[in-house]
Amino acid sequence: MSTLKVHVVPFWLRQFHRWVSIAFTATVMANFIVRALGTPPLWVTYSPLLPLALLVLTGLYLFTLPYMAPDVRIPRASLSVGRKAGF
Repeated sequence: MSTLKVHVVPFWLRQFHRWVSIAFTATVMANFIVRALGTPPLWVTYSPLLPLALLVLTGLYLFTLPYMAPDVRIPRASLSVGRKAGF
């Protein structure tokens, strides 16, 4: 019988990673727009670094989570609700 490996990832961590990626994209776009207008101040140049650091930390954690999780397996047959065995 085949099994399915289950991983539990905190929902808030995935949402945080997604929102930080939006913030990072916005700061990079703003950086390009300001650079097109002239020489930007230093805070504009370095503004993408904080979201980038947060993305690296959360992304590495989310990437390695399946490898660090205990090997919890559930039978695939128990996932098919309402189906007859053998079909």
